[in-house]
Amino acid sequence: MKTTAELKVEAKAMLKGRWGQAVMLNLIPTLLTVAVMFFVVLSGLIGFLIHGSGDGMVASVSEYQQSNASSGGTGLVSSIISTLFMSGISWTYLDLLRGERTKIEPLKDAFRGFQGVFIVGIILIALLTNIFTTLWALLLIIPGIVKSYAYSQSYFIYYDQIQLTGEKPKVLDTITASRQLMTGHKGRLFWLDITFIGWYLITVLTVGIAYLWVAPYISATKAAFYNDLQKNS
Repeated sequence: MKTTAELKVEAKAMLKGRWGQAVMLNLIPTLLTVAVMFFVVLSGLIGFLIHGSGDGMVASVSEYQQSNASSGGTGLVSSIISTLFMSGISWTYLDLLRGERTKIEPLKDAFRGFQGVFIVGIILIALLTNIFTTLWALLLIIPGIVKSYAYSQSYFIYYDQIQLTGEKPKVLDTITASRQLMTGHKGRLFWLDITFIGWYLITVLTVGIAYLWVAPYISATKAAFYNDLQKNS
């Protein structure tokens, strides 16, 4: 198995000469995420102004609950859309690492997860893993985190199965396959995430601008992690 340092070197080698394309690939979902966040804040502000109490400062309890429910629903939709984008982006890096393609097509590749053969499965995986992780987290926080790492390779596995067989695998089978593949490797992926903390700090210091370069680096490294797992499984 490759070390964390080796995975990062592999990711950077793959991105060499493709950073411009990678930034553009990441820019599309980033702009849409910002747009969704702006919509949520704007709709909340409008709702407050319209449904505020007589003095314009305090909303009623029922209105507050409705606002929370609406925000929760918007958050779930936003999370699923983000997952669809990130799945397609990650698959693109996986193909590049495997030598199955030589360039990134930002406008096309960003929407790969939205294709008919993938979209339903990705949405179901996102919903089920979210439910399973939440249920484990109800016991204790740590089991929830552990399970999130166990299910983390589901999207790669789903993609590989369709590419290899041309048929859609069962969603629960895909999640189970991820859990089995990650046996003994959850700690490795956790450590890989820890090593990116410095890059997240740089993203904060640059008011999110650095994320356009950090995100491709992280996604490419995690694609290398999955590829290494599959080779050694």
